[in-house]
Amino acid sequence: MRSPIPDYLADVMTACAPDEGGQVADYIPELAAVDPDQFALCLTTVDGAIHEAGDSGAHFTIQSISKPFVYALAIQELGLDAVLAKVDVEPSGEAFNELSLEEGSGRPLNPMINAGAIVTHTLAGPPADRFDRVLAGLSAFAGRPLDVDESVYASEAATAFRNYAIANMLRGHGTITEDPAAVVHGYTRQCAIRVTTKDMALMAATLANGGVHPITEEEVVDDAVVRQVLSVMTTCGMYDAAGDWLTTVGIPAKSGVSGGLIGALPGQVGIAAFSPRLDEHGHSVRGEDVFRRLSRDMELHMMNAAQPARATIRRTHTVRHAEGGDARVYALHGSIQFAGAERLLRDLVSRADELPTELVFDLSDVHAINATARRMILEVIRRLTLEGHHVTLVDPGATLPEPDSGSGVRPDVVGSVGEVSRTA
Repeated sequence: MRSPIPDYLADVMTACAPDEGGQVADYIPELAAVDPDQFALCLTTVDGAIHEAGDSGAHFTIQSISKPFVYALAIQELGLDAVLAKVDVEPSGEAFNELSLEEGSGRPLNPMINAGAIVTHTLAGPPADRFDRVLAGLSAFAGRPLDVDESVYASEAATAFRNYAIANMLRGHGTITEDPAAVVHGYTRQCAIRVTTKDMALMAATLANGGVHPITEEEVVDDAVVRQVLSVMTTCGMYDAAGDWLTTVGIPAKSGVSGGLIGALPGQVGIAAFSPRLDEHGHSVRGEDVFRRLSRDMELHMMNAAQPARATIRRTHTVRHAEGGDARVYALHGSIQFAGAERLLRDLVSRADELPTELVFDLSDVHAINATARRMILEVIRRLTLEGHHVTLVDPGATLPEPDSGSGVRPDVVGSVGEVSRTA
């Protein structure tokens, strides 16, 4: 059977294709010459399923979509505090190429506008091998070796007058200490790295997957870095249209003036669209149309989050324990975070007077437990044990590995409820 998802993506493209508003980035000669009717869409899940429509293998330059990824590389290398000392995280409410800095500190307002991205580029490594590090890092996010479109690089470098002005402003405030022209050349080369729509969807999916590439399984950056990057993408990634984007689409996103647009929805998908015509903010017109449609049709708005607190306990039932007596089984499922663990704890507390000695937590259908929920569950196991209960974990997938609750308390761990019950 053929998956209906590519057909749906093709239908979305068909619905959005008639929108011929906007214009290509004609202030860069090479980008002015592109075919404005190019159109592609790709969606990649965090476990590596790729769904494509249009010419998702066509090459174009990454441009400003490089910004969140180089920001991630800088944080991974230097630590968040060192990067924050140079670049703030406040929405600017201004165009992406505005000549503005934070009053007093001389910091750019955020790493998604050009001033911040130019500084972030200088934090990606020493000048001698900085670009090699950037290229290697972006290649790791894409899962394949990337290269530079030398024609676009030369075209941009020859016309990057506003970026030269920004770099000189940064040098004048001491925010950067290197030669401004050399920094702009390096940053421009970063923006001229060639990608495809499929590459971008995989890069976005790597962010959605906590920094781990869905196919190569390489950890490019750690999850704390991803949280910072996605937070800044949410508030700043769409420049002076960020508020409208957040309320109507609700997916952390970043655009580029070549017509690319990515979105990363944590724990779910990376999405990329490509269409060269841009609106007044520098965003792909059709790309925005596509994302609005996907957000609405597929309920991908980040505020449409599931409610794990209600869903954590799939059911409770009683079985006859193999050693005699009754055992209460809590069959849990889904991804357990604080609210879900709290729901389990609340149920146990409310039933404290009627709980049998034998308790079983069945994790067979649980696919993830975050660190907070882990601590909460282990602590309740410790307290139940100290109060005279015997707790068994059914954990065939080792979702809760090494379940040491402290105070010498370790529950029994088995692979199925059948190992606990005579009647299961």
